Amino acid sequence: MLRLSALDTEDLAIVSAQMQDAVLLAGDMSYDPKRKKFVLLANRFAWDDADTPQRRRTGLRFDRVLGVRTLHVNRLEKDEVLSLLSVTFAERDAPSGEVLLSFSEGATIRLSVECLECQMTDLGPAWAAIAVPRHGIGDGEEEDPA
Repeated sequence: MLRLSALDTEDLAIVSAQMQDAVLLAGDMSYDPKRKKFVLLANRFAWDDADTPQRRRTGLRFDRVLGVRTLHVNRLEKDEVLSLLSVTFAERDAPSGEVLLSFSEGATIRLSVECLECQMTDLGPAWAAIAVPRHGIGDGEEEDPA
């Protein structure tokens, strides 16, 4: 089980690599503007143990979030399945900036943040994954929604 924190772009690159190919429902994301927190729950592919393909229920939390914008994500469709590709940070007026969560099929979530504060935490035991996600142009990328 992993527990990671990210306070800079190098840390976030590690979190992003661990969260790559995580699948989640649109309804498993929430933003609390009063507490300035954005959280999501996902089933991440455990790249840290690729010898035995497995997934883990994982929470991803961003603090100091000032606003959230979405593109190609229908927040009313709580059962919409999203596949996370990457998480990046672009500094705008140090230390503030934008966190970009990029999903397959062009869906994105952009978080305006005071500064980068992210925590990734595995929440329970792993279970067998149906398939190993594959990447590449034209390789018939396999889906593993579990």
